[in-house]
Amino acid sequence: MEETINQGDVAVKRYPFKFSALMIAMFIIGLVLSLAGFGLTLWRFLQFLKDEQTSFYGWLQYIILFFVCIFLSAVIIGMLIRSQYLLTGTHFILQFGFIRQKFAISTIYSVHLFKGLGKLAVYFDDFKTKYIIIVIKEDLYDDFVQTLIERKPSIGFSFSTAEEEDEVKKK
Repeated sequence: MEETINQGDVAVKRYPFKFSALMIAMFIIGLVLSLAGFGLTLWRFLQFLKDEQTSFYGWLQYIILFFVCIFLSAVIIGMLIRSQYLLTGTHFILQFGFIRQKFAISTIYSVHLFKGLGKLAVYFDDFKTKYIIIVIKEDLYDDFVQTLIERKPSIGFSFSTAEEEDEVKKK
């Protein structure tokens, strides 16, 4: 679902990232493994504390293991909660958890909708070598493209049908 946030005189539009079932399953497996790793590390740490001879390297090992488990859990949860595309007045922002990539809307050359593949591509040059594939729900494509064109009217828009895409594959 697209969400609008007002920022000054231009509304910031938010488009949530659409994860595939496989990606969600991988995130869940990663989260379960990191929590299991934390539990195992905690159990081993409690056994370590019972020993009378503790070493600096033993402490360092458990500090690193706890840090890795907590960091991995935070990254996965962040990706599940905060993966989105933001369209501000001047920037197009891809936010994938804690990772943010910012593009100036002025650098966007065109947008192409591949109807056969169900994908939307944003191109940053005329030669179509620098691009990003937008992964949102298909019913949000029109609003996304309209918002981009409102921000920069010179952005070109094109689309191709499934038949045209098949012809290109044959060549």
